[in-house]
Formats: sequence, structure tokens, C-alpha cells
Amino acid sequence: MGIRDMLSEVATTYDRTAGSGRDVKGQQVLRAVANRTDLALPPGFWAKGHGGQTTPAATPWIGVFEENGQTDPKQGLYLAYIFSADLKNVSLTLQQGITWLETRLGKGKAREQHLRREAARLRRAIERQERQNWIDEPRFRDNADRPKAYEAASVIAKTYDTTALPSDVALMEDLLRGIGFLRLTKAVHQGLWESDGPEGVEISYDPGEHGTPSSDDPLANFLPKDSSDYKAEITGRQQVKRRSHEALVNDFGLHVVQRGFEPITRLQHPKDLVLRAQGAPKDSGEEWLVEAKVVRDGNPTQAVREAVGQLYEYQHFLYQKQPEPFLIGLFSEEIGAYAPYLEKCGIASIWRDGSGWDGSSRAREWGMTS
Repeated sequence: MGIRDMLSEVATTYDRTAGSGRDVKGQQVLRAVANRTDLALPPGFWAKGHGGQTTPAATPWIGVFEENGQTDPKQGLYLAYIFSADLKNVSLTLQQGITWLETRLGKGKAREQHLRREAARLRRAIERQERQNWIDEPRFRDNADRPKAYEAASVIAKTYDTTALPSDVALMEDLLRGIGFLRLTKAVHQGLWESDGPEGVEISYDPGEHGTPSSDDPLANFLPKDSSDYKAEITGRQQVKRRSHEALVNDFGLHVVQRGFEPITRLQHPKDLVLRAQGAPKDSGEEWLVEAKVVRDGNPTQAVREAVGQLYEYQHFLYQKQPEPFLIGLFSEEIGAYAPYLEKCGIASIWRDGSGWDGSSRAREWGMTS
């Protein structure tokens, strides 16, 4: 007995049409997982089966959790064996929690887009050679919201045929690799929670749905977020997060409006800020895309790297149906030798200079700084 027998037993006994009662064989098998002593899981890990509560799960699954780590599958990172709806496959997948996003993003496309974006970021923590024989997203063959979200939430996965499962030794080797992936990505995931963004959640939208000025007021669509600190509860501890990012966007928006530009944040997420010339025709297509970054400990390297990556990403994916924007990296302090580097990349840079603003040659040419 072991992991192989457990997976095989679920695949051969689970019946979605039989309900979720305690007398249903497949449900009994899943509920018994937590008490099994034959799984030989690595020290400090435990498993729990899930087959739905009042409604049977379309894709039953078994979570593998670290005793001193993430134990709530609603959020965070964890490992899981998730079965496809037809029970022909089971995938060991490094999963992001999906339930906590429902109240803010709903259960459909917006949540899936967010999960895929975060999965791609987390995946970068794993060396490409380590991903050999693993895939990004498994297929669970069900169009319901939850199975589709499980697919999108997968950082990396290994899929098996339930009629030809590997040996327990091979399954354990894969599980140990999965645990390694979990630990590699944990720090990155925590970094996303502690980023300058309000809660680390980004929402995609149709690039054609830009906000348009509703009046002659150049600040009509400038609605920056609150820049005050706020508290967040993270796994049993309270943490103060700083919204200096929002203060940077707010202060620059109020500055640039005095220089003939219209700052826009309304309906622009995930963009930090968009600028258009005041009085320009709505269909002119000319705009500036601004990505704001806070420089930490006087070292601009990370801030510059992140700004470059996001500006190019947004330019490519969000401007497919309109002219490409001018690009600006906005920083909380001077970035030194990185300013000419960004100019060479086609990106202007602007930074706080005492109580005012300074910037690269391109920014000065546009009249955004002196």
C-alpha cells in the first residue's frame, strides 16, 4: 500500500453521480486519506482528501500540506493530486489557493487571468532544466469554474495515467521534487503579498475598454488609491504594509497635470498610470504608459528591472488594437546610471528630486520635468 494504491483507489471508486454522502464509497476513500498510515509521506507532511461537501466535486483531489507551512487550500501555495473529471488522469500540481479571490474577482475569467499571471511569475523561480518532464497546466476536462480555476492556478504539474500509475518509488521522487518547487516559490509568493500594490491582485481587461474623460477637468479620471499604511492578516500574524507606491503615483499625477497632461487611473488596472495631452482629440491614440516603482535601500536595480519587464509586457499585450504608447519608468528616487540605460531601451525615466521631479532627456523633451 502507498501513494500509488491511494490514487488508484480514488480513480476506481469515485462516482460524481453518487452524491457526497458518508455511505458513498468514493467519498469514504477520500475522507479516509487523512488517517492513512501507509503513504510514507516525507516527515512534516500530511494529506487530506476532498470530494466536495453538499455537492460532489467535479475533480476530486488530495492536498499534501506541510505541518508548519500553508494548511489552508483557500489561499497560499500547496501541493495537490487533482483528478480529471473523467478520472483518466491525476496530476501532482503546485497550486495557488483560489477561493480567497472569489469575493474580489468572481469565479470566472478575471480570476483565471490573475492566477495565470501569478503562476507565470512563480514559475520563474524554478530553473528551466528542473521543469523537464513537468508541464505548466494540467487539463481536468470540465468547464465548471472550479476545475478551470485549478488549471489556471497551477504553477507546475506532473500528470499520470490512472490506469498505468508509476511505482511508489517514482511517485515519491516526483513528490519530493514538488516539495522542492514549493519551497523555491514560497519566497517569491510572499514577496508578491508584500509588494507595493494594495493586495498584490491584478485584474486584466479588454484593451479596448479605456476610460475616457467625462468632462473638461484634466483630473476627472485620476483616482489614485489611498497612500496610508494598512494592516493585513497573514497566516496568524498582523503585518503593516506601506502604500508608498500609491503616494508616488498620486504626487506625480498632480505634478504632471500642471504641465499640460491628463493623468488617468480610472479603468486602467493593471497599469499604474496613463497620461494623455490635455485637449488632445480622444481618437489621437497618443498616450504615455507609466510604471511606478519604489527604490529600496538606495539600490535601484530591482526597481528598474521590474519596471522594464512590466512596461514591455503591458505594451505588448494591452496595446494590440491601438498605437503603442510612449514608455516611462517613475521612481521614488534617482536611479543614476540606469537613466541612460532606460533611454537606450526606449524608456524615459522620472524620479523624485527633493520636493520636485527630475528625469531623463526624453522626459525633459516631453516637458514633464525641467
